Amino acid sequence: MGFSVTTWNINSLRLRMPIVEQFVLKHKPDILCLQETKVPNDLFPASPLRAMGYEHIIIHGQKGYHGVAIASRFPLVEDHRQDYCNVGDARHISAVFERGSRRIRLHNFYVPAGGDEPDRTINPKFGHKLDFVEEMKQLKANSEANTSAILVGDLNIAPLEHDVWSHKQLLKIISHTPVETEGLLEVMQRGAWLDLMRQHVPENEKLYTWWSYRAKDWEAADRGRRLDHIWSSKDLGPHLQRIDILKEARGWERPSDHVPVTAHFNL
Repeated sequence: MGFSVTTWNINSLRLRMPIVEQFVLKHKPDILCLQETKVPNDLFPASPLRAMGYEHIIIHGQKGYHGVAIASRFPLVEDHRQDYCNVGDARHISAVFERGSRRIRLHNFYVPAGGDEPDRTINPKFGHKLDFVEEMKQLKANSEANTSAILVGDLNIAPLEHDVWSHKQLLKIISHTPVETEGLLEVMQRGAWLDLMRQHVPENEKLYTWWSYRAKDWEAADRGRRLDHIWSSKDLGPHLQRIDILKEARGWERPSDHVPVTAHFNL
């Protein structure tokens, strides 16, 4: 029994609903996890998603900032929102779905970007990011009995050397500083998570999901970073068929600077 899960930082859902529809109608993921929806719950555009077959939607939004959502063709139960750092941001949501006899907890994260200066003494945003990652170290892939786990989202960190276009030039740039990369790898290690995007792609191969708006020709420059991630509990690793990174979406009309990443499983 197969299923697919897409993660996508859409950078304002209402603004970019046309490309969400474009993507869904062609690629038809079973579950769509969105970050940076930037819409309060009462204005969330659920109707077009339901029209495309996503009858089950859980949302955690706020006006103008952040926001995460899960839209599913399968029923979702036990939805939960964790307030990381206790600041009231809409940055995490999770729910349980079932495929066959398997029960799966799905987490959707939007980790703080961290601002521009990688020094928490002068940049509170960076401190917030580090504190957020520190709290994530308590999240275990095997914390619920008889339940597998998947974690997706814009984690705003490119943890490996070839997750960025230039390891040396980005060591002092937020998203690839050692304190961030080591922190995220510790989240993965402590929580017994598998980095599914690297399961079939060797660590010495470049892998990107984000290209800056600042580049005049993003495709020619190809200065990307892998900021979007799909992890799972170890029991799901053997069931991963493939992961698709839809690079072409970065060139669509009014695009997000992130592209959809889809994991396909066969249980």
